[in-house]
Amino acid sequence: MGSLVRVDGDRWKRRFPEKFVPMEEIFGVLRSGARIFVGTACGEPQALVRGLLDHLRASSTELFDLEILSIYGLGSAPYAEEGLKESLRINSFAIGEAARDSVNDGSADYTPVFLSAVPDLIRQEVIPIDLALVQTSLPDKAGNVSLGISVDAVLAAVEGSKIVAAQANPRMPYVLGDGIVSLRDLDYVVVHDEPLLEHHWPLPEGVVKRIGENVARIVEDGATLQVGFGGLPDAVLSHLSEKRHLGLHSDLFTDGAAELLRSGAIDNSRKSIDPGVAVASFAVGRRETYDLLDKNPAVLFRPIDRTASLAVIASMRNLTAINTALEIDLTGQATAESLGGRFYSGVGAEAEFMRGAALAPGGRSILALPSLSPDGRASRIVPRLAPGASATFHRGDVQYVVTEYGIANLRGRSVRERAMSLIGISHPMFRPRLMEAARELSLVYRDQIYRSSDYPEDLEAWKVTRSGLWIFLRPVKISDEPLVKEFFYSLSDKTLYRRFASARREMHHSRIQDFVAVDYSRDMVILALLLRGEREVVIGIGQYSRGGRGELAELAVVVRDDYQRRGVGTLLHTYLTDIAKRRGLVGFTAEVLEDNLPALKLIKKMGFERVAVDGGAEEMRIVFDGAGGR
Repeated sequence: MGSLVRVDGDRWKRRFPEKFVPMEEIFGVLRSGARIFVGTACGEPQALVRGLLDHLRASSTELFDLEILSIYGLGSAPYAEEGLKESLRINSFAIGEAARDSVNDGSADYTPVFLSAVPDLIRQEVIPIDLALVQTSLPDKAGNVSLGISVDAVLAAVEGSKIVAAQANPRMPYVLGDGIVSLRDLDYVVVHDEPLLEHHWPLPEGVVKRIGENVARIVEDGATLQVGFGGLPDAVLSHLSEKRHLGLHSDLFTDGAAELLRSGAIDNSRKSIDPGVAVASFAVGRRETYDLLDKNPAVLFRPIDRTASLAVIASMRNLTAINTALEIDLTGQATAESLGGRFYSGVGAEAEFMRGAALAPGGRSILALPSLSPDGRASRIVPRLAPGASATFHRGDVQYVVTEYGIANLRGRSVRERAMSLIGISHPMFRPRLMEAARELSLVYRDQIYRSSDYPEDLEAWKVTRSGLWIFLRPVKISDEPLVKEFFYSLSDKTLYRRFASARREMHHSRIQDFVAVDYSRDMVILALLLRGEREVVIGIGQYSRGGRGELAELAVVVRDDYQRRGVGTLLHTYLTDIAKRRGLVGFTAEVLEDNLPALKLIKKMGFERVAVDGGAEEMRIVFDGAGGR
């Protein structure tokens, strides 16, 4: 790299001497009121920014009201320092940490806009630019430079600015794609070798691991991924390493995407648009990620109005968008840009990807967030967004919400179902408060029962019956009321009577919630499910309830008529017996109508013995092996 600076740099200096000038000469063209564009995120040209500030401090001619236009500022933002506030004012499209306080105290500006719209705003001179400060690679033999890790709106700034000054950095990778620019299109070039900005978000490993495992359950082989801004979306990618034939079409290229590309999990072979290559607009990460991008034909960087185009995203088959939020309310609308009235980030491109993924054929939009705020004092799932908060993600666009406590599938769900699902994946210490608020807001039934116990995800299992039927067994969730109601109404009068010893067919909320509001530490309800795409169909329910029987629990199993005599009941009996033994139960009791011959045959086969007959019902009991002496 060093020799390239000496040889090629000297060659191009000789050919275009007017472009290679001292920084003082570059900034000498500035006039008061000028708008200065600064390259995005980790592509920020740090030496040029420092040169600008040095010029302002040392200049004998005072300059006023210069505007610094920034997409994502991840540098130190020295232009926000007190002594320069009369000379410079920041205007951010997405608020970085360094500018956050300035924006919120009114000493800097924030322009809320979809990032895909920024290039056109520049081209049409809705936002005219007087000077663009960008960072590039060194020139190649043809005299072309690459915009490297920051193409997004930078390409439009290069094309539309009155003056373009580039910091040619030997450490900037030559990233292929649309960000290749001729030296002839640059007004000034400063060759300066310095480390590129690197960025990493520290996150609690345990929480990230559980969220990542949950996200992996949603992402399918062959999906094309979008990775949103922030540490969590990037971190969960490490849990997708076992997936196959993934693609990447994203505003952002991250360390996690780089690892999946190295491992072969991302091979882009099944992308419906730009097959064979990963596509992004800018990179944020570590040096190793930047090195991977250098002249890599498997990765192309395109402008943000191409990568985040809603039309492109919505037409991309199996597009899976993974983003995060600051808060989400119980109806499914979420904010990623503000906390109450305090601006935190920006509109960005995430909302377009969430909307596009929801529209795309086979697409999925995933919102992943920890259940608690960073200080552990507040729930990220709230009854309502705080006053002043922006709904970055519309409730109609959010399909899956993932925390370390599970997955809430909101697609096609009512507000009541959404609230129940989201409460179920909130932090346990906030669930009672959320349920109380949901009742007060009439988001759920006013008499909704809630029992606070963690969902036992370890009890989820695929099983096969003796007839070869594959069934997904899992504990019931409090949000399963519609599924359970649908199941009971699918039963024949005869089956329903045998289960409840009653001719009543109505299964109102008051009856159903006894099956779904479960204290897993005492009782258990297991659903036998068939999965039809995203839809779950209940074909059997097994439950045990301790009641007042101590270490004996009452067992009941019911199977849908069209799946009886296919081994579903046997499977539920066996599975519940295994769970009960592991949880220290001595045995089961069961009451079976005398004329329910199939059920009597089954439980006798499972080892139950009759202990009493009462009013046409037989009381049966089984004591587990090894428990008889208790």
